[in-house]
Amino acid sequence: MSFADSGVRSIVNSGKGSTPPKITLAGACKVGDVLGYSSGWKPALATAGSVIQGRLVALQDGAIGDEIPVSPCPVVDGYTGGTAGNPVYVAEGANSGCITETVPDTASDATTPVGMMLSATQCQFNVGGRADSVVSG
Repeated sequence: MSFADSGVRSIVNSGKGSTPPKITLAGACKVGDVLGYSSGWKPALATAGSVIQGRLVALQDGAIGDEIPVSPCPVVDGYTGGTAGNPVYVAEGANSGCITETVPDTASDATTPVGMMLSATQCQFNVGGRADSVVSG
């Protein structure tokens, strides 16, 4: 089975600290979405020309203007077909906030790993743990 991020996820562990920080959203998101900052906090995207590098992970759903808890390192469950140990990246196209095991490869796409699959269904995020990177060309 190939990897899929259906957008239906649950938080297993929110990561560091007992009370996660909160941010105000400039774009709607779902629990487990990778968020970045571009004129406000919104779902990250790897697509060239509209790259929003991942910085945090949403710990609950939210609409524009909502204040939601976030973490850079939660464990999130709800994926299918993942391979334990594989790095994950912010997805491209219309998949804002989602992740993929496939490294984006179009010139100027974001290629920064944002976490690692622990199993076929769970991802350990480490968003912002590496310098931003993009495909050269």
